[in-house]
Amino acid sequence: MNAPAIVDRYPTRISRPPELLPRIDPVTWTADRSTAPESRTVGSSGAQLDAAQVEQFETDGFLTVEAVFSDVEVSRLDTALADMVAATDYDDERRIVEPGSDSLRSIFDIHRQPGPLADSIADDRLAGVARQLLVDDVYVHQSRANRKPAFTGREFQWHSDFETWHAEDGMPQMRCLSASVALTDNHPWNGPLLVMPGSHRWFVTCTEPTPPANHEQSLAKQEIGVPDEARLTELHERCGIEVCTGKAGSVTFFDCNLMHGSPSNISPAPRRNLFVVFNSIDNAIGEPYSAPQRRPHHIASRTFSPV
Repeated sequence: MNAPAIVDRYPTRISRPPELLPRIDPVTWTADRSTAPESRTVGSSGAQLDAAQVEQFETDGFLTVEAVFSDVEVSRLDTALADMVAATDYDDERRIVEPGSDSLRSIFDIHRQPGPLADSIADDRLAGVARQLLVDDVYVHQSRANRKPAFTGREFQWHSDFETWHAEDGMPQMRCLSASVALTDNHPWNGPLLVMPGSHRWFVTCTEPTPPANHEQSLAKQEIGVPDEARLTELHERCGIEVCTGKAGSVTFFDCNLMHGSPSNISPAPRRNLFVVFNSIDNAIGEPYSAPQRRPHHIASRTFSPV
């Protein structure tokens, strides 16, 4: 008997002209939209966000909350990151360096390394918000620390994370969000996160097929899964662009399908952040929709244990 065909509601990278497709899934979930079995009790979120903040996330696809972590906590996290970087072998596959440089750009899989960084990810101030917005228990799909050194930190191209996670990791629905914890001040001039508010309501398809082992190049410089200029221009006309700034200790939560990117950092001020992706356990990844093989476990976790 043949296995049932996988229904792809967000087709991309299939050699057809790019499109703006309407989003099918909710942004903020409610109990009546949830697919969680009635027999399973979802962990408490602790109601971390108020009604106005939830509405802003629904409308804009992102929300920055100031002073989530204290100065003492930020110092502890930043020191733990520095220690982790120093202790990681240069050829460790979790390390991503800047193109044409030996400067560390990202280090992945930090939620599985014991210490303050992993502890902060499980904190209700992060995981609780994810449970609140997704109305489900969540697991960590991906975690990493991003570094933009002074003067040399390179840009991230415009993209929707969900497009990659759907195509290359087999994430079926847009029931996932990210939290970016600022470990340094985020200024308008040190390579901050740029977002298109409201862009999460459209799925931008891409044309080029995914080559084998695409992650070996894309994490240093993304080229596959980057929308074409015409679609980006149309989104910009609809949504505009905002700069996400905030003091160290602030957290920006953003929807998995929000169009975002960041410019190079040519300033004297470095930028570092802790980045964690929370996915609903009822949205666990399967086989890639548009890629020849799965990405490694440290990039796309297949351990679906609730945080």
